[in-house]
Amino acid sequence: MKIIEVLGPGCANCQRVEANAREAIAMAGVTAEIRHVTDPREIVAHGILSTPGLIIDGTIRSYGRIPSAGDIATWLVE
Repeated sequence: MKIIEVLGPGCANCQRVEANAREAIAMAGVTAEIRHVTDPREIVAHGILSTPGLIIDGTIRSYGRIPSAGDIATWLVE
C-alpha cells in the first residue's frame, strides 16, 4: 500500500492536491492511504517551505504547486 501525505494548512490548494491524488489512485489502480499533515512544525521538518506539499512513500514529489492527477499517477507506479 502506498502512503500519500498532503502537507498544508487545509486550504483550497491542499484540497485540490488531495482530489488529484484520489483521481490518480484510481487511474494507477493502486491501493493507497492519504494522510493530511497540517502541523506547521511537521511540514517544515519534512523540508517543505511552500505548501501544498505532496510526499509519496517518504519521497517529496511536489511542493508549492498543484500537481496534476496524471503526474501523481506516474509517481505512484514508479
